[in-house]
Amino acid sequence: MIDPQLLRDSPDVIKASLRSRGAQESLVDTALQADAARREAIAAFETLRAEQNVIGKDVAKASGAEKDALLATVKELSTQVKEASARVAEAEEAASSALGALPNLVIEGVPAGGEENFVTLREVGTIPTFAGEVKDHLEIGEALDILDMERGVKVSGSRFYFLKGAGALLEMALTQLGMKVALENGFVPLIPPTLVKPEIMQGTGFLGEHSAEVYHLGEDDLYLTGTSEVALAGYHSDEIIDLTKGPLRYVGLSTCYRREAGSYGKDTRGIIRVHQFQKLEMFSYIDPADAEAEHERLVSWQEQMLQSLGLAYRVIDVAAGDLGTSAARKYDVEAWIPSQSAYRELTSTSNCTTFQSRRLNVRHRPDKGGSTEPVATLNGTLATTRWLVALLETHQQPDGSVLVPEVLQPFMGGLSVISAS
Repeated sequence: MIDPQLLRDSPDVIKASLRSRGAQESLVDTALQADAARREAIAAFETLRAEQNVIGKDVAKASGAEKDALLATVKELSTQVKEASARVAEAEEAASSALGALPNLVIEGVPAGGEENFVTLREVGTIPTFAGEVKDHLEIGEALDILDMERGVKVSGSRFYFLKGAGALLEMALTQLGMKVALENGFVPLIPPTLVKPEIMQGTGFLGEHSAEVYHLGEDDLYLTGTSEVALAGYHSDEIIDLTKGPLRYVGLSTCYRREAGSYGKDTRGIIRVHQFQKLEMFSYIDPADAEAEHERLVSWQEQMLQSLGLAYRVIDVAAGDLGTSAARKYDVEAWIPSQSAYRELTSTSNCTTFQSRRLNVRHRPDKGGSTEPVATLNGTLATTRWLVALLETHQQPDGSVLVPEVLQPFMGGLSVISAS
């Protein structure tokens, strides 16, 4: 959530952020009213409690009729205190809900508007050209017997698949290359749970407007995660962490699940948009003052990956209206997909500032012996199943084979070409 003090002191700043997102400014007024009602309820409760404590002391000193009168007053006050306490609980819940409805404050410079209003920061690499027919990744994968959609549908339904043989090896090689890059840059590897509690899912901002994307196990009241960001953000929930030696960086490898609600008829062919996939996710806990610099570092490591794989790509600054609830700024890295003659998102990285840490109560102590403050959290993907789309299509050969990028070959037993023979 955003800083409650910022809401009270600078509501116009939050309204400006909401305008850039295309969201309702009235959310700020609702939150202010709920916050004021909460504070009034608390003040009334504390006044009654103080009065109750004073009279309680008087009772101990009184006797006879005076004591009987004071006891009657104590009884009446006790009822009033219970009622006031209930009003506080209701007001706290309403204020929390109203404040929680506010998305993160957009960082200055983020382009305003919707999905189409992104700004291209740079284009890198040479867009591949082909003398003959350009095949898409599904046609290539099926011909090479490394991608089996038909049996995926038979076993699990639409938008499921099998990666087979060199296809499975290729995905694992991507993951291992990403892990190598992460380890070289101080990340601690984690294999996180893929089922999380509601409070963790809520804390990272993946419920609310994103709830339709999430699988929920009602009997257990657990959520299947669509990214290991969720578990990694919850890893230090309700903790005071030490950032005196620099950021805490984790890289999580997990299977991810998404309903893809509302995407029917869009990218249904192949493995661009599926219900289950693998993902290697970077996650940083850092002093808020260093968050924007860390954001640039995360992007640089993603670009390092794509460049080493020989993929043409562009980096875009995502418009405010296309940001998720938690992100204050997001960069997408989009690779060129030859069969579509277009750039498509392969990876993104988000600066969530202190939004998630306030919800999950992750704090640090900037000054030894001083008070605690919320940390900043950032996330970014280093490899995921969708990358196979760009790899297979970019490196396809006229004879139907696919060249394996040199950096992946050590992780595939030295295999340099995937062919049908």
